[in-house]
Amino acid sequence: MGIYVLIHGAWHGGWCWDKVVPLLEKEGHKVEAPDLPGHGSDKTPIPEISLQAYAERVCQILDAQSEPVILVGHSMGGVVITQTAEYRPEKIKKLVYLTAFLLQNGEFLLQYGEPDKEALVLPNLIMAEDRSYATVREDALKEAFYGDCSNEDVMRAKSLLVPQSAAPLATPVSTTADNFGRIPRVYISCLRDRAISPLIQEKMYSNLPCEKVIKMDTSHSPFFSAPEELAGHLLSL
Repeated sequence: MGIYVLIHGAWHGGWCWDKVVPLLEKEGHKVEAPDLPGHGSDKTPIPEISLQAYAERVCQILDAQSEPVILVGHSMGGVVITQTAEYRPEKIKKLVYLTAFLLQNGEFLLQYGEPDKEALVLPNLIMAEDRSYATVREDALKEAFYGDCSNEDVMRAKSLLVPQSAAPLATPVSTTADNFGRIPRVYISCLRDRAISPLIQEKMYSNLPCEKVIKMDTSHSPFFSAPEELAGHLLSL
């Protein structure tokens, strides 16, 4: 059977996949859902967090696997899997972008985040005085990330979110056609997303075409609101 590696987005941790992991494992697959540096239970200090550090963490996980994996990135995790793919193309069977930032060589996340007038994240950011990290206003979290999620899931997420290092959001990806460009890509678009609007999602997967685009009628967090549907899409790959 296959190996899935699930990479979370900004502020979150591997915990966000808790409903999806058992659904994939039940079908006989191996699943890894790690915490990136500074997220979840990882205590890497903010000054040491970078896009490079994120990618190196994922490379370590890929190197430990017995075969190429299906590498899934949610939201900011899309930037991470893109950079990882440049470093380890031979370890990846397919890249899956779940309502994620899909960037071309030289682009960085905020290039798409700042012009997104329908998204609610940037207008509700609270930056640290030294601008090294950011949080999101608590009263905006549900509408931005969890619009169709249960109150229980929203409360749990709020208790586990961590400050997000600013550095990875402003670091360009560095990719080539020979490495990143050779790996098949799939985009899963979430049509009620208020963190990355559907218009911006479409712009990214149009600029960098994927072999398949799947559409889900959910908010930014289908791993909470529609885990069975999401797992079904992942299993279909």
